[in-house]
Amino acid sequence: MRETISIIVPVYNAERFIKDTINTVLNQTEKNFELILVDDCSKDSSCEIINSFSDGRICLVKQPENRGAAEARNRGLSEANGRYIAFLDADDLWEKDKLEKELRFLKLNNAGFVFTGYEFADETGKGTGAKVKVPFKTDFKKALNNTNIFTSTVMIDREKIPDFLIKMPNMKSEDTATWWTILKAGHIAYGLNEVLVKYRRSAHSLSSNKFEAQKRIWRLYRKVAGLSVPASCFHFCCWAVTAVWRRL
Repeated sequence: MRETISIIVPVYNAERFIKDTINTVLNQTEKNFELILVDDCSKDSSCEIINSFSDGRICLVKQPENRGAAEARNRGLSEANGRYIAFLDADDLWEKDKLEKELRFLKLNNAGFVFTGYEFADETGKGTGAKVKVPFKTDFKKALNNTNIFTSTVMIDREKIPDFLIKMPNMKSEDTATWWTILKAGHIAYGLNEVLVKYRRSAHSLSSNKFEAQKRIWRLYRKVAGLSVPASCFHFCCWAVTAVWRRL
């Protein structure tokens, strides 16, 4: 396993954004990385755009059939050569020193799992001003009340957290399910409270649908966390309050 960062990006019909997303990685001040883009049978020009880049650190992997973001990330994990795993969605953007600062933070705290603050952005990538702050430490119990660990901010040390815990389940909100699984196993997530990521959202994205988000979090409480109905209700209310508060 090399002392490098493996960046995993699931790609599906991302032609509008993927060039900017690749450039946000290539422009990083931390240069010791490999960029693994896993195409999930895109029907647009995503692969052509990816292949137009000549940087040897870029690797395009093609899924044999459309299997969803979780399986794409798992395929990227299986292809990764680096000790450190960083996730990035195909439409999100990083500040140029994101990897450098996050890796330094991870090593400083001897952590296996770190994440950062982020800002919501519109479809053009322009920040909306709505920023999410993150706590210094999050354990499983705290995570149940606050889903502020955003996928494109995460970095994991594979020498501290094994791949079987990082592997994502094939379900909605697979990323949150994975963070909870890691934390439930006794690990701590360390938060770098700096806005280093822009979370690009369209008006019609899944995460923009509030009712759908509520159904997903309820299923996570019951299926992943294994909570009783009363306990699920308690944490659901805490989550709802926190979700509103962090956007104020």
